[in-house]
Amino acid sequence: MMGNSSKSDSSICKLILLLFTLSGTVAPTGGLGLGINYGQIANNLPSHSQVAALLQSLNISRVKLYDADPNVLSAFAGSYVEFTIGLGNEYLENMTDQSKAKNWIQQHVQPFVGRTKITCIVVGNEVFNANDTRLMGYLLPAMQSVYMSLWSLGLQKQVTVSTAHSLNILASSYPPSSGAFRPDLGSYIQPLLNFHSQIDAPFLINAYPFFAYKGSPGDVSLEYVLFEPNQGLTDPNTNLNYDNMLYAQIDAVYSAIKAMGHTDIEVRISETGWPSKGDSDEAGATPQNAALYNGNLLKRIEQRQGTPARPTVPIDIHVFALFNENLKPGPMSERNYGLYYPNGSPVYSIGLQGYLPELIISSKSNKRAPSVILLMLSVACLLLCLSFKNILTV
Repeated sequence: MMGNSSKSDSSICKLILLLFTLSGTVAPTGGLGLGINYGQIANNLPSHSQVAALLQSLNISRVKLYDADPNVLSAFAGSYVEFTIGLGNEYLENMTDQSKAKNWIQQHVQPFVGRTKITCIVVGNEVFNANDTRLMGYLLPAMQSVYMSLWSLGLQKQVTVSTAHSLNILASSYPPSSGAFRPDLGSYIQPLLNFHSQIDAPFLINAYPFFAYKGSPGDVSLEYVLFEPNQGLTDPNTNLNYDNMLYAQIDAVYSAIKAMGHTDIEVRISETGWPSKGDSDEAGATPQNAALYNGNLLKRIEQRQGTPARPTVPIDIHVFALFNENLKPGPMSERNYGLYYPNGSPVYSIGLQGYLPELIISSKSNKRAPSVILLMLSVACLLLCLSFKNILTV
């Protein structure tokens, strides 16, 4: 009987492993390539553990936070998700002191090493938008201090350092080959680029074609900004054709960096998205347009597309955002960039399927997500197999 029991246990284990693999509960070897911004300026969001389950069901393996929330990082412990965490502008002055920077890392990064994968610290956000010269002056020293602190703790190979910029740092963006930084920012950006090159860190941009369309809906083609079929625009200097604005913006940043003497820095999009709702003066903010923008963008990410000027370098993008955030200030659009409502239902369909525990959602239909059904079947099968085993051993 012992021999039969052992064989039965082995068969049960193999069956359970197969079902769990089919159900998607085993960490995937590769995600969609899509990153997501997980903002939390709301009072109605699901728990962090529910969000962890949702992202696993969506096969999204890269998340950007605007802080270093220990509750989030703890909820994702043991997962395959890579985190970019943020150090807000209010921390910049203190971070210029390396002892304070090291202390911050020891409190907010080091405790999670080995449990939650943190790959990047974004020091400051859109600092050059504020026209605050004191803040601008703190940025590079703060980044250097954080990096040296990582180095002193032996974390520099696991965690890189960057900062995120808006496209307002450009004086010109079209044609893309003529992209250039604002002259008044040159004294800040040149040493910043030198530092990026030195530590091999990406240059992060928050790029929103929606803003361009919103500002001049009569002059900007909606198809061009939504990745829909269109004739596109040709750069007269390179003869490269651009069928969407986002790629033109990325290549404009590359051109601006090249004009500063660097061709060794990768441009990544730390934020982009499209709102599903806006005020009366926010042209184009509809669920239909948001679905087209993010859905078409997802297809290009899945195809590992590069831009016309860098066709062999797949675009690297974090979409904004995971949820609608009801407490964000500003126009209505600011509260309606989410792919999901806080209850876990999709704001619109872009072909992603996911679920929150106890609330199963499919953005394609109202049917239960197949991965969850298979998981339920696997549990039922386990119970049946164990019951059958007990009968045999009586």
